[in-house]
Amino acid sequence: MQLGINLGYWGAGMDADNLAVAKEADKLGYAVCWAAEAYGSDAPTVLAYVAAQTERIDIGSAIMQIPARQPAMTAMTAATLDSLSGGRFRLGLGVSGPQVSEGWYGVKFDKPLARTREYVDIVRRAMSRERLSYEGEHWTLPLPGGPGKPLKLTVHPQREHIPLYIAAIGPKNLEQTGEIADGALLIFPAAEHLEETALTHLRAGREKAGKTMEGFDVVPTLPLALGADQDVPALADMFRPYTALYVGGMGSRKQNFYNQLAQRMGYEKEAAEIQDKYLGGDKEGAGAAVPHQLIDSTTLLGSVERIAERMQAYAAAGVTTLTLAPAGFTLDERIAALRAGTEALERAGLA
Repeated sequence: MQLGINLGYWGAGMDADNLAVAKEADKLGYAVCWAAEAYGSDAPTVLAYVAAQTERIDIGSAIMQIPARQPAMTAMTAATLDSLSGGRFRLGLGVSGPQVSEGWYGVKFDKPLARTREYVDIVRRAMSRERLSYEGEHWTLPLPGGPGKPLKLTVHPQREHIPLYIAAIGPKNLEQTGEIADGALLIFPAAEHLEETALTHLRAGREKAGKTMEGFDVVPTLPLALGADQDVPALADMFRPYTALYVGGMGSRKQNFYNQLAQRMGYEKEAAEIQDKYLGGDKEGAGAAVPHQLIDSTTLLGSVERIAERMQAYAAAGVTTLTLAPAGFTLDERIAALRAGTEALERAGLA
């Protein structure tokens, strides 16, 4: 099992710290550095900046939002980043959510599975440098009856195949991801529930495509907070607002994929309470309603020894790249957490 680092969103007042974290991860042998985007900083610019100041670590988008770009533009960006980084780019895609898709990009959040399938198909064709023509439900290239003609990407990626990942949560999305992608980006993954919440569906998709899980990258992201084992309850409390935001306030009442995931993990009653309080304006109450076990099972908390045990559980469950989001109010705290990750991996016998 390899380790990754997720820088989250750029521009949150810790930009210099984020670069320092990425450079330290590069020195420590982390496999990949991911950057996110929502409606602030964009991922490709951050990744180009990181790639220019690192040597070995891969750079990955987690995610580039599908409603933000036409698929051909995404292929252009991926090819450019792969070339500039010397073959270190990983393309992570996702549909985002209805609030961002419709509120920020003005793109209707409908038929996300079909849109994703077509999008990935076009991106792959463009990156392979074939002349691009496509007839689908959501995209037609070139547009009929006009001056457009099939074009071919002029940039040569460093590699013939750029790894493509999809951020997936729901069962149908996970199955399709297994079928059409090279890896899955997961969030709120509990090792104890990974089989029924993710791997069963990914495996079904792989089988549908006539493939096995061999070579497929399973990539959950977990916050990490270092401390004494007796302080685990206090460490978990740090992530109550984060968990409440996703389970309670991310998306609408009817379309909150994270709330549905919590329900599939056995927290039906608690997920409903968190959502009711969060959408009712009681964010503090929503955080207080988050069960400790939900936080503890979806984060890495405590001593290096405890974190190593959790890493063993994730590796046994089928994780191939474990992405860490080190918590800390200072750069020194984040760097210490980053180093603890590599130490824990070694103690777990997984390095």
